[in-house]
Amino acid sequence: MLTIGEFARETGLTAKALRLYDDLGLVVPAEVDARTGYRHYAPDQVAAARLVARLRAGGVPLRRIAVITGAESQEAAAAELMSYWRQVEADTASAGQVVASLVAQMRGHRTRMDTTSTDTTTIPPRSAHRAGQGNRSTQEDEVYPTAHRLAAQITGQRLFAVADGVGHDHGAAATALDTLASLDTGSPGPDPLAALDAAVGRAADAVAGRSVDARGTGGTTLTALLLVGDRALVAHVGDSRAYAVRDGSLQRLTRDHTVVQSLVDEGRLTEDEARDDPDRARLNRALGHGSPSAPDLSVRAVTTGDRFVLTTDGVHGVLEPRQLAELLLMPGSPDEVAAAVEAAVLSAGAPDNYGVVVVDV
Repeated sequence: MLTIGEFARETGLTAKALRLYDDLGLVVPAEVDARTGYRHYAPDQVAAARLVARLRAGGVPLRRIAVITGAESQEAAAAELMSYWRQVEADTASAGQVVASLVAQMRGHRTRMDTTSTDTTTIPPRSAHRAGQGNRSTQEDEVYPTAHRLAAQITGQRLFAVADGVGHDHGAAATALDTLASLDTGSPGPDPLAALDAAVGRAADAVAGRSVDARGTGGTTLTALLLVGDRALVAHVGDSRAYAVRDGSLQRLTRDHTVVQSLVDEGRLTEDEARDDPDRARLNRALGHGSPSAPDLSVRAVTTGDRFVLTTDGVHGVLEPRQLAELLLMPGSPDEVAAAVEAAVLSAGAPDNYGVVVVDV
């Protein structure tokens, strides 16, 4: 018999995950000591535990996992799993048709967003940014605008972005932002959201071209903010983030595009499982060769006094949420806020590249 620690090492799972799977009835110990409560597992349970973990990582519901693991043969289990996935694909295709029709209808009846504030087209925003290498051997995080990485405050900028290169294609983030900068060369036209979406698409193509040329597997995240009239438009791919500050409160505008986060959002993985998942940082959307790269898009009304902040995970992945919130809510100029965020990251050891852009309207 194996102790829970030994069984965890054999299966690649954590003891905490094994206790959770026991509670769910998916991997039940062969024996439990009535006096100590210690769990013991049989060696022939290793393969079954590994299978449950992989099925959960794939988002298979608990009831279907019970059917698959209880199948009388590997062939029967494979048939159950294939049937489940084919239904997922069919359901997704059906939902996609409904959503596409609704999107077309909504965009066809687009109206100007009203706001009680002064028209922000007459008020140039102020911004500042910081980016650094941290304790990494290379610098893969980029910010836009890029002039003088430790820049003093900039006035009048309308396009802002952060990008975090991933994998082995060094320079992917810079390529994405260089391509996105085309939005700064002229008017975004009558449909700015479509223009921003198209610009991200061109950035994805440029990064994918780099990956093919370099025979690499790299890519980059991208979170962009475009201020147009009384609206803030956001395009987002990956696990960089956008935040908004208004009237002393902080709101996160983006969700991370990681496999684990998607499963948690859909209720197919618990928070406890997510925290222990070895692939919790694995992206399922990014700009790069072979990756889904279509961005999330959002529109927000802008009021004078709003603050927007863009960060890479070298910032929000290092600082505790409460600490980051206090920094972003602090009074002061964008340059003072960006400098305070950088100082906090450095104080925390800066284990990763980092980038932050602060924009005040």
